[in-house]
Amino acid sequence: MGKLGTHLVWDWNGTLLDDIGAVIGATNAAFEEIGMEPITLERYRELYCVPVPLFYERLMGRLPTEAEWLVMDEAFHRHYWIRAETCGLTAGAAELLAGRQDAGHTQSLLSLAPHDRLVPIVRRHGIEERFIRVDGRTGASTAGKAEHMVRHLLTLSGVTSSPDRVVVIGDAADDAVAAAHVGARAVLYTGGSHSRASLEVAGVPVVDTLAEAVAVAEDLVA
Repeated sequence: MGKLGTHLVWDWNGTLLDDIGAVIGATNAAFEEIGMEPITLERYRELYCVPVPLFYERLMGRLPTEAEWLVMDEAFHRHYWIRAETCGLTAGAAELLAGRQDAGHTQSLLSLAPHDRLVPIVRRHGIEERFIRVDGRTGASTAGKAEHMVRHLLTLSGVTSSPDRVVVIGDAADDAVAAAHVGARAVLYTGGSHSRASLEVAGVPVVDTLAEAVAVAEDLVA
């Protein structure tokens, strides 16, 4: 499609990667290390937000201390990446990515997962070549996606003529915030970190499947 087509920026965790079970398991393992009670999937989806320390504040009734944050962050990532090895792609994701590429559409991947962790796992799932660019996080883990999105789109200047032809597909309200920050559109998917109710507050389309997400994304810039 080149400069006239819809460019999709895909999120990874909870969107293309079906890892919400691993996230809950790792979250509860981290909580256990500082004596907190486990959380259910429903409660997690109700409260989750970024920056992540604010999520912990919602759970604890206060912001974690720096020492607590360091312990929880390290523990979460230690437990998560073990569990992530057994996670599969979301149903239909591989076929959707291949179909869009075969049809000449462009797409990229932007994640807050550490870049050096992200690239190998995307490669193992056999989909790296579906994207014109794969960007993971290279800085601190507490910030949201907005500035990360700015940098990502700057690298795509030869692909899309303007941000209003870019649609972000993700599972978190932060994906919609990041899209709005750069003048792009967003479609949010209910299979990841947020409940439908918390996603709908973002004021963008909310869908239950990735196939629907792609269809809605194409309609947004038609």
